[in-house]
Order: sequence, then C-alpha cells, then structure tokens
Amino acid sequence: MYKTAVELIEKFDTIIIHRHNNPDGDALGSQIGLKNLLNLNYPDKKIFVVGDSAGRYSFMDDCQMDEIPDETYNNALAIVLDSSAKFLISDNRYTTAAATLRFDHHLFVEKICDVEVLDTSRESCAGLIAHFAITNNWKFDKLSAKSLFTGMVTDSGRFRYDATTPETFRIAATLLEQGFDINDVYVPMYQDDFDMIKLRAQYVLKIQFTERNTAYIYTTREELDALGVDTFTISRGMVGVMSEIKGVDNWVNFTETDKGVLCELRSKKYNINPVAVKYGGGGHQKASGATVADKETAMAMLRDLDAIGETD
Repeated sequence: MYKTAVELIEKFDTIIIHRHNNPDGDALGSQIGLKNLLNLNYPDKKIFVVGDSAGRYSFMDDCQMDEIPDETYNNALAIVLDSSAKFLISDNRYTTAAATLRFDHHLFVEKICDVEVLDTSRESCAGLIAHFAITNNWKFDKLSAKSLFTGMVTDSGRFRYDATTPETFRIAATLLEQGFDINDVYVPMYQDDFDMIKLRAQYVLKIQFTERNTAYIYTTREELDALGVDTFTISRGMVGVMSEIKGVDNWVNFTETDKGVLCELRSKKYNINPVAVKYGGGGHQKASGATVADKETAMAMLRDLDAIGETD
C-alpha cells in the first residue's frame, strides 16, 4: 500500500493535509511532520494544512493552519491523518478533492478515502508517517522529525503503552538523530500552570467507583460552564486522573455538552473498543471514545464497561 500512496503523492502538484478535530499531539505531529517532509522531498509541490486550531498544543512549531479557498481542492490530493471516522475530520472539504488518501492507526470503522494506509499495530499515526518516510528514503529535517516525535510521545504515553514495540524505539532513534532538543518536546507538553494543576486535583475528588471498581467521572453541562474552560480540557484532559489507581483496570470520563455526552473510555488490561463501537464511537483497544445522547445512555455504557473482565 505504501507504493500506491507514493504514486498518488507524486501525481499531484497540490496536496492538502487534514486530521481530526480537537487535535492532540499525534494529529498535529503527523500533520506538521508530513507537511514538512513533503516540502523537503517535493519542493515544487504546494502543500497546505487545514483544520481547527491547535489548542493546548499551540506550543508546537508550525502549528498554524492555512486558510484556503474552496477552489484549491480542484485537481488536488487531500490526505486525511489520524481519523477513523468521517465525522471526526476537521474541514470536510477533503471530499471535494480530485483524490483522497488516508493514513491511520485506529481500529477500522469505515472507509474514508480512495487509498488507505491503515496499520493498527502502530502506536501513533506519527509513527506510521515516519515509517512511511523511512521506507521511501525521504530526507528528514529537524522540524519534521521533532513534530513526528511529538506525535509518537503523545499516543504512546511517553512510550509506556503496550502498543510500543522495538520498532517504535528504532523509529524514535532515527528522528532523534536529526538533532532537535528533546526538552523542546517534553517540557511544554507536560508542564501546566497552577490553575490546571488545581483543576486536576479537583477532578481527582470527583472520581467514583462501581461495585466492580470501574472508575468514572461525570461532569454536567452546568459544571462545565461554571469551570470556564474548553470541553477538550475536561473530556480528554481529565480522563488521565484515573489512570494510575491501583486495582482499577477500566475507567471512563463523561462530559455533558450541547452535542451530547462525550465519553472517553480507557483500560490497562482489556479491549474496551467494542463498548465504544456499540455506542457509535471507536478508537483503539484500550483507548476509545464515543458521544451519546444523554446521561441515561452514558450510564448504560458504564454498565457495559463494568461487565468487561467479570469472568476473570
């Protein structure tokens, strides 16, 4: 599939790179990394990146998105990164491109593009892009390497999650050999202002447990509005406060919004993806998400999550 993807890239003079909305470090890292790889290895092509703002990952170099008119998509290739479902993609104009190509590492949900490079064994989309570039003997520079490394660090949990393999470290080493300062990745990614640290402590006190020790947090719309922070900070940002509790294998963070209840499901031990898929979501075996209509449905999801592993 790499060969077909390269042929498609070489065919078009204009390439527009998309990724999922509310981007994390992997979505942005793969997007920025691929943009700079293409600029470096195909200097005559016009390369654009589109989508919503970088949010808390605005510390990443070259994270500003391009504003392009609709006609840019005429005779262009649109590349979609790190997205398992159509509704997740930021800027749906990719459908108007002359051809489409997807790189993704999530469990398959639906076909999105004409050509798809999917590898669920990868810890990150950034790692997939890096492997693609290495396989095709593309040149790297510091910015492309640093961006891809940031994506790998994000989705591997600093190389702690079990999707991390010996090849993950080989690719990371290749990126580090480009000479960027690793502290420029880790320091801004993991430091927080004091208000955020206090908010995290507040959320630790909100943790509840089922009888089978599944941990969960539920934030109402009123509570979210009173906090004065963006939805992503609570939904994706606070799920991690339950991750290191001894005896807790599964956990979920529920956040009410005007679009429904956002559900972030995680596990140390089990494949919780089928639960997310049952409720219209998807993701990885041990990290998935979905949006449900109301609290009643969210509690039904919690019961399904709680049932996982009950025969152990």
